[in-house]
Amino acid sequence: MNIEEIISQLYAKGIDYGPKLLGALLVLLIGSWVIKLLMSGLSSIMNKRSFDPSLKTFVMSLISIVLKAMLIISVLGMIGIEMTSFVALLGAAGVAIGLALSGTLQNFAGGVMILLFKPYKVGDFLDAQGYMGTVSAIQIFNTILKTPDNKTIIIPNGGLATGSMTNFSTEPRRRIDFTFGIGYGDSVDKAREVLLKLANSEGKILQEEGLAPQVMVDSLGDSSVNMLLRVWVESVDYWDVHFGMNENVYKTFAIEGLNIPFPQMDVHVHNK
Repeated sequence: MNIEEIISQLYAKGIDYGPKLLGALLVLLIGSWVIKLLMSGLSSIMNKRSFDPSLKTFVMSLISIVLKAMLIISVLGMIGIEMTSFVALLGAAGVAIGLALSGTLQNFAGGVMILLFKPYKVGDFLDAQGYMGTVSAIQIFNTILKTPDNKTIIIPNGGLATGSMTNFSTEPRRRIDFTFGIGYGDSVDKAREVLLKLANSEGKILQEEGLAPQVMVDSLGDSSVNMLLRVWVESVDYWDVHFGMNENVYKTFAIEGLNIPFPQMDVHVHNK
């Protein structure tokens, strides 16, 4: 085959494929521009509706990847590349990868569910999967907790999305139940008076109707009459009131002559 024949064949191929290549290139450029325009519009809509930043980033990335993949497949089809076998190969590879990364995909799906339904948010205090801490970050695969003693706990999202948890930050107010024991010879009425006085003098304890402090006899124990004190506080004041009331009751009971019993054992020695 001489030079003229090669040039002639190249020219014929160019005539056949030139319009296809030009059309595919044009579709690629216009499609890229349209995708960019769509993503910009979607970003503006999310900003106006105050979407969660983590959810916005994830959704934008996912939609962008899907649209670009569809564009590339369309362009390859325009220039004559058979896509049936290509798509089948991608499907087989996807199944193999999915089986190998089943746990990771479960965590990914859990992250999507958490971002969509928001059972908790950054800053909430959780008891989940055997750990307690404040949520410092919600990632696609994991949630990061900071414990009260400043440890970092990384929990996979799969378990959080399907398991039970306690969110202590959901409600703005919480109730604290205190149990204080007094001796069987002590006055229940006096103990109630002291406890109510202490609760009413604590500025962080709510005094609204229906939320005012209550004192009841909870149980008759082996060595004490157990008084139950119920108070309502703002969630942010929970631990301050919890520790403060315990200390104040201990000090005041001693001043008021109320005894806080503790288990005792009497040992009798018999000489034979």
